[in-house]
Amino acid sequence: MTDKRPNAVYALDASALLCLLFGEPGSDQVEKRLSGALVSAVNYHEVLAMLADQGVDFAEAQTMLAALDIDVVPVDRNQADVGGKLHSDTRSIGLSLGARSCLALALCREAIAVTADRAWETLDFGVVVERVR
Repeated sequence: MTDKRPNAVYALDASALLCLLFGEPGSDQVEKRLSGALVSAVNYHEVLAMLADQGVDFAEAQTMLAALDIDVVPVDRNQADVGGKLHSDTRSIGLSLGARSCLALALCREAIAVTADRAWETLDFGVVVERVR
């Protein structure tokens, strides 16, 4: 599902950021959503870990992410509560902690969740999801 609201806020999942950083199909769509985008600290952590797994030097990974116009949002109690509830709501499709953190951030900030994960297409609990590929 895609939302065309003017001045929309976007919450980026780790899969979307990795898609952009590795220049994968859909990276152009992620790039259009960067200005002022949000990313949960959990997803930021996940991206740093995955870049390290791909052999990217930690300092270089930090520099890559710092160059993007995104706001890293700490996880607060409200997001944790929403994410915790999402665990049972999304158990059937096996969403990760990072995915649920992105969705919780989107719900709490009334943002559009941006992902490259096809499993999110089945979600129907009040968050707008934009899949980039």
